[in-house]
Amino acid sequence: LNLGGIFPPLATPFSPMQEVDYAQLEGNLRRYASIPFRGLVVLGSNGEYPYLAPRERLEVVSCVRRALPRDRLLLAGSGCESTQATIEQTVSMAEAGADVALVVTPCYYRGAMTSAALVQHYTEVADASPIPIVLYNVPANTGLDLPLEAVLTLAQHPNIIGIKDSGGDITRMGLMVHKTRQEDFQVLAGSAGFLLASYALGASGGVCALANVLGAPLCQLDSLCHEGRWQEARDLQHRLIEPNMAVTRRFGVPGLKKAMEWFGYYGGPCRAPLAPLSPSQVEELRGTFSTNGWL
Repeated sequence: LNLGGIFPPLATPFSPMQEVDYAQLEGNLRRYASIPFRGLVVLGSNGEYPYLAPRERLEVVSCVRRALPRDRLLLAGSGCESTQATIEQTVSMAEAGADVALVVTPCYYRGAMTSAALVQHYTEVADASPIPIVLYNVPANTGLDLPLEAVLTLAQHPNIIGIKDSGGDITRMGLMVHKTRQEDFQVLAGSAGFLLASYALGASGGVCALANVLGAPLCQLDSLCHEGRWQEARDLQHRLIEPNMAVTRRFGVPGLKKAMEWFGYYGGPCRAPLAPLSPSQVEELRGTFSTNGWL
């Protein structure tokens, strides 16, 4: 299964009453249909996955699957804290139409999440899953970095096909590509800020929050890298770094949703306790896009 290309981790639209707004979700999907994404990710960190009820998670996957052409992949977050719950959620995601399950590291008892425990967890999930598994490493949210030795062990599992690594450690990503070159295993950059560097080291694609806002430029960066047009790629990458930082670590999902509105998408509110940006934060966010030539 080829994961090469750009995947936006979709934001989940909410109404002013903080209910999932499926009409606005379908509207965003129609706008994204003209961008040459490899596929879409639902129920990731940017989809406010921890704030959705189990029923809502399945409905979101079903809604996106109905709107998505069959030649585009649908990756769905299914990671839970327990192995049993993760298996059940993964099976449910497959039944709802997901092509691949994106499984975040369990982290509540992070002190006990040794390499051995995580290898055991992911192995049991992959053994039971009817669809392929992509590991999801997001230490900024979990406080846990999936150990490299665990990744290399898990890469040998026939049903684990890759990793989305959002940590930003380029040396580690290069080692993953190098050490798994004999396996059917693909490394995905977890953020737009280090996309070019990841491609230079052999990553297959990117799952990038900024693709919700600047999807076409990120697909252009993907093309430039694959065509070996590195100077143009570098110039474009430079203009994406600050906007990417603004909608990820600086302002998070509220910042991402605000920026989406400036580019013709529905952003809308987040679910509490995620709070909207202050007027001064909105001004700073807008300035970041303006100074880099996007607004």
